[in-house]
Amino acid sequence: MQITYIARKISLPDSFKQKAELRLHKLDKFFDDDAAAEVKVSAQKDTATVELTIRADGLIFRAENADTDKLDALDAAVDTIIRRIRRNKTKLQKKIKASAFEPADLLPPEEEYSHEIVREKEVDLRPMTADEAITQMTLLGHTFFVFRNAETGDVNVVYRRSDDGYGVIIPK
Repeated sequence: MQITYIARKISLPDSFKQKAELRLHKLDKFFDDDAAAEVKVSAQKDTATVELTIRADGLIFRAENADTDKLDALDAAVDTIIRRIRRNKTKLQKKIKASAFEPADLLPPEEEYSHEIVREKEVDLRPMTADEAITQMTLLGHTFFVFRNAETGDVNVVYRRSDDGYGVIIPK
């Protein structure tokens, strides 16, 4: 697995990178060698936030955790990704290493979750700017809003981020 480190408002010593690589080896049993991991570490006051993103076989796995110790936050992020893989193992077996799901390696099976669609909704995509879409999303009390961008004509999505900011998803 290729590992990339990004540090924001913090410096990452080599000792952190070495320990992080050892912790990320827990994920090697799930992914081939061509998988790429990105570890973003940022600091605010006395809290370190670690955002772990893994790209493998067209899938993206992401987990973010905050803790006073950046290694503890990384451990929690790795455990979150492992938990998500195990929860969705039947859907992922064809996409990631089949040997990762050998019965001897697994903990007791977690509850299987199905992705049952309980509601479908048709929406009118009228042209608007991202600011107008954010206003509409706020008025509806939603955390995301689909709209047609008035400038490009593309379908975009605005969403509320956990840091109280907003994001826009723009298709390529």
